[in-house]
Amino acid sequence: MQLDVVTGAFSYSGAAIARDLQAAGHRVRTLTGHPATAPGDIEVRPLDFSDEDQLARSLDGAHTLYNTYWVRFSRGRNTHAQAVANSRVLFDAAKRAGVQRVVHVSITHADPGSPFPYFAGKAAVEQHLKSIGIPYAILRPAILFGGGDVLVNNIAWLLRHLPVFAIGGSGAYRIRPIHVDDLARLAVGGGIENDTVDAVGPESVAFRDMVAAIRTATGSHAAIVGVPGWAVPPLAGALGLALRDVLLTAQEYQAMAAGLADSTAEPTGQVVFTDWIASHGATLGRHYASELNRHFRQV
Repeated sequence: MQLDVVTGAFSYSGAAIARDLQAAGHRVRTLTGHPATAPGDIEVRPLDFSDEDQLARSLDGAHTLYNTYWVRFSRGRNTHAQAVANSRVLFDAAKRAGVQRVVHVSITHADPGSPFPYFAGKAAVEQHLKSIGIPYAILRPAILFGGGDVLVNNIAWLLRHLPVFAIGGSGAYRIRPIHVDDLARLAVGGGIENDTVDAVGPESVAFRDMVAAIRTATGSHAAIVGVPGWAVPPLAGALGLALRDVLLTAQEYQAMAAGLADSTAEPTGQVVFTDWIASHGATLGRHYASELNRHFRQV
């Protein structure tokens, strides 16, 4: 039975990949930062970047490493620069362990010259992976949805609880999301070798239209109002303080407004975003999904 390793198999995209691997009859091991609290029947090893020897032992015997590790925003020692360094350690350990292939989840428009550390850091990780001599597939999603995502769920939650939903400017900037299960299918069975592909669904939608679709699906009566782009980060920050979470960072908004969540590539996913929203309105936003609880707090 083939052994594959998934970073974060109890998290979001990693969990979808692990499910597909198990359904295909593969043995799955995960590397996680919280091994003591990990549930399920998957083998668990610590994701400890300070011990490359232990990482190599944890990867020993694995055919493919599926890497979903990253940090959405800097918090304390968890910076994008540190995430780049950690990723290099992980890939070097995979090389030492004899891993035969790496499937790496990156981001659309990863660019070493990007003014946004998230995108520049992702590009640096891609470059290192390409340099170490292991066959690879680099998947570049823009935004993920479905299966317990944070973005769509929390927009729905806000629309259910607030009388007004603010969007930056006209909201005409577009996003090209992919369903998390489509990403998993692409990762596990995509047949991509030594190539980089945008992992995107069939639909590009303006941000304003996405919010309107979620409002309709949930039955919300919140007013959607445009505000100057500069006002979005402080508004999101104030809501974040009230919710003890990080809703949206300034760089995330700026990158989205600059078109970095869109793509002109051929679709690699099948689920149509607005159709999915329309069919899941009854359940969207029933509970708030805390990013900090998921990744930084033990709750």
